[in-house]
Amino acid sequence: MGCMRKLGCLLVLALICAAAYLTRDMWMSRVPGLRRSRPDTTALTSPTWQSMSPAGARRAKASLERLAARNGPASVNVAPGDLAAYIFQELAAALPTSADSVEAAAIGDRLYVRAIIPTRELAGTGALGPLAALLGDRERVQMGGTLRIIRLGFAELRVQDMKIGNITVPKALIPRLVQQISRGTRPPELSPDGLPLRTPEYIGDVRVSNGTITLYKAATR
Repeated sequence: MGCMRKLGCLLVLALICAAAYLTRDMWMSRVPGLRRSRPDTTALTSPTWQSMSPAGARRAKASLERLAARNGPASVNVAPGDLAAYIFQELAAALPTSADSVEAAAIGDRLYVRAIIPTRELAGTGALGPLAALLGDRERVQMGGTLRIIRLGFAELRVQDMKIGNITVPKALIPRLVQQISRGTRPPELSPDGLPLRTPEYIGDVRVSNGTITLYKAATR
């Protein structure tokens, strides 16, 4: 009888353990120290910043040559880093000559560019106000926005969010800072918050969606 009682206890214990395992999602989160860890997806969703490289420029050029061909496709996809290497050399030319470490990334439906810029290039007009005192001599400036073809051969990046170091720039200040750091003459059709860049005349539209950049061929007349 003692043996049977022991077997019965073991059976009950086994059933309790099985029930606890099957219902673990319901009770483990309520017990301190036993919360189930979830897979870290940060690495999967974080943006990939890509610097300009000769290899990337060659890949982008090959894609654009396909687009320019008479019987070529109506659109092509280009990696952010390749676009940075090919087209964003023009955008980099719109930044101060003292800017370095220019990188680009496609995040959601926006194209981002960042570079390290001396803060004197930003504080000259006093647009930053007391925030300027929180910055070092050189800070990473990050700008993100949408690409718009203004006319054949000319486009702009409309800056919709901006960070200087760890400081998020208020939206009302973005046009003033964009105009301050961009070099050269600003065409009248350029938006107040737009950074200019030249594009091949056969590109009719540029769209960014879910991290993918698609270039569309201009309609032939």
